[in-house]
Amino acid sequence: MKMAHMVTNCSFSPSPAVKTYSKSPGYCCNVTQFQSSKCSNLVLKSCTATRPNRPFVSRASAAVQGQTQTPLTGSQQASGHSSSKPKKVMVIGGDGYCGWATALHLSNKGYEVAIVDNLVRRLFDHQLGLDSLTPIASIQNRIRRWKALTGKMIQLYVGDICDFDFLSEAFKSFEPDSAVHFGEQRSAPYSMIDRSRAVFTQHNNVIGTLNVLFAIKEFSEECHLVKLGTMGEYGTPNIDIEEGFITITHNGRTDTLPYPKQASSFYHLSKVHDSHNIAFTCKAWGIRATDLNQGVVYGVRTDETAMHEELSNRFDYDGVFGTALNRFCVQAAVGHPLTVYGKGGQTRGYLDIRDTVQCVELAIANPAKPGEFRVFNQFTEQFSVNELAKLVTAAGAKLGLEVQTKSVPNPRVEAEEHYYNAKHTKLMELGLEPHLLSDSLLDSLLNFAVQYKDRVDTAQIMPSVSWKKMGAKPKTVSV
Repeated sequence: MKMAHMVTNCSFSPSPAVKTYSKSPGYCCNVTQFQSSKCSNLVLKSCTATRPNRPFVSRASAAVQGQTQTPLTGSQQASGHSSSKPKKVMVIGGDGYCGWATALHLSNKGYEVAIVDNLVRRLFDHQLGLDSLTPIASIQNRIRRWKALTGKMIQLYVGDICDFDFLSEAFKSFEPDSAVHFGEQRSAPYSMIDRSRAVFTQHNNVIGTLNVLFAIKEFSEECHLVKLGTMGEYGTPNIDIEEGFITITHNGRTDTLPYPKQASSFYHLSKVHDSHNIAFTCKAWGIRATDLNQGVVYGVRTDETAMHEELSNRFDYDGVFGTALNRFCVQAAVGHPLTVYGKGGQTRGYLDIRDTVQCVELAIANPAKPGEFRVFNQFTEQFSVNELAKLVTAAGAKLGLEVQTKSVPNPRVEAEEHYYNAKHTKLMELGLEPHLLSDSLLDSLLNFAVQYKDRVDTAQIMPSVSWKKMGAKPKTVSV
């Protein structure tokens, strides 16, 4: 069963008009709209599919009456933004972990924000029996709460960017000055579960990004693409990792070339293909793009998400979507040994979620030039898995937690001891003020995990996806 894509352009004024259309008889959907000012009352009740060519789309829209403009930030003014017209930023994947925090941050800084999301990340949890440590509200309730607290409106377009008709309508309706692209399946383990999820990851990520590039070319040529890549594109070479490009001399000739890529999962391979497609379209079409090769993100709270429980961000701790430090903090909180994969020498770049949103804002406020493909390595510190485990153990002891560590068989195919030195100067030069991993931050993360430990499903802690044993048939990860 495939879920139909519902396009909702929510402006939160009374009784939005609803228009439905379908280019395929393959979908049979029943859409009900209650006459209310609350956009969450636009409900997709049921759908069935028989391999359609086009999705059935429901679109609600309404004009905003009497909206006042929000003052601009200093960074916006410095970059030449008009004080009378805030710049428009489309956050693709704005319901996700990084996307939600970024959408709120940009809205709070005076940008006019629209979220584009198909909400499939929530479906993944249902399919795999997972759940966020934090209870998260529906996207409609999140946006409504944000407007109630701040008076700032975030527009919402619910649909799949792999459907170019939907994406085209969103671009033509919102007319973004910048597009921040988080809208991809982001988990390496998820891409390694089985054939169907490997195919989904590559199709969703590569085709979705291609559609974004074509939408910019066709409908918004001046739009600056800020694309979330990953440091995982580089792998773990035995030389320093530069920011996107490397100058080499070979047989007496010198050239500056894209840094070699050594992806380690079907997910990472999709991101490599994204980067190549973006670089090509910058050269061929004059698109302006910034590729943010992000490290491993930790933390959950930003100034905005901490304002109300309905604005809370998701916090993944399971073996499929949970990142190392977040997982370790939850394990320590519930008395589970920290799960170090293999020898634990795997070293990566890390950053606080607050720095993710700051980096995106800096990239937007200082856009690439037409035809320019920039690559920024987006992280603030480097740690090995063993180093993280030691830090969490020490922080837990201060809180009276008896934290133990155990090595578990590494489900991944990767070097467990290696050289790792990645450059990350470009965002610092633009003004990034990093939140480094301190004792106080670790205390905060651990206390947060302890606060919600009753929601922890310990059956989801151990890794359940093996790179070498991935299957061909679709399956649900065992619990």
